[in-house]
Amino acid sequence: MKKVIPLLLLLILCLGCKREYKLTFESSQLNHKACPNCPKIKIAVPHALDETQVAMAINRSISEELIYTLKFEGAEDVSSIEEAMQSFTSSYQDLQQKFGDEATAWEAEIDGEVRYEDKNFITIQLNSYVFTGGAHGYGSTTFLNFEKEAGNELDNPQLFSNYEGFEALAQQLFREKEGIPSEQNINATGFMFNGDQFHLSENIGYTEAGIQLLYNQYEVASYADGPIMLTVPFEKANAYLKFKVAP
Repeated sequence: MKKVIPLLLLLILCLGCKREYKLTFESSQLNHKACPNCPKIKIAVPHALDETQVAMAINRSISEELIYTLKFEGAEDVSSIEEAMQSFTSSYQDLQQKFGDEATAWEAEIDGEVRYEDKNFITIQLNSYVFTGGAHGYGSTTFLNFEKEAGNELDNPQLFSNYEGFEALAQQLFREKEGIPSEQNINATGFMFNGDQFHLSENIGYTEAGIQLLYNQYEVASYADGPIMLTVPFEKANAYLKFKVAP
């Protein structure tokens, strides 16, 4: 019994240490009021509650992404999520006035989650789907990466200590995954990399399985191919990362 108590205390302390670095989030849900001539807008994204610089940076970046997604082309002076939702709604209502019943119903759905977090780093994933008429809507995923100590969002190159080295590794793994021989053009099997040159995806994020490269639809392949993903395990990626993770 004497041996059991210290083990329990050690377990409690370890669990406490793991929770200590975790930021506190709540789900922020925004749904547009239902009306006969309104588009469907549904938003459920993380909202950081901590009074820290990184929490403020996370909330600010998520808001900016929501505004960018919902603000319709040509709209000016949109500085809040509510204004962006109204911009999306007004654009749809203008279309309805012009085309009446021929106007296809619009919709926008955005959700998000904390995809990865450790004591130094956090990745937020946002998924969006927007339909404004046409043959189909457009779905995309965005990774937002933050350094906790500095309290700011990082661009993709800032994730790496050796960007070119990681890109070379990613190309090797991508070719293996997609069955593209090393001596052939990267587009030999139907991909659409610009200039026939491999490049890292616009969206790169930390996950529990490793560094994920996510090419959204149309980025390197057709809409029908869907998003293209490659996950580089940490045991291979760590040599090139600024923020290393124990495998």
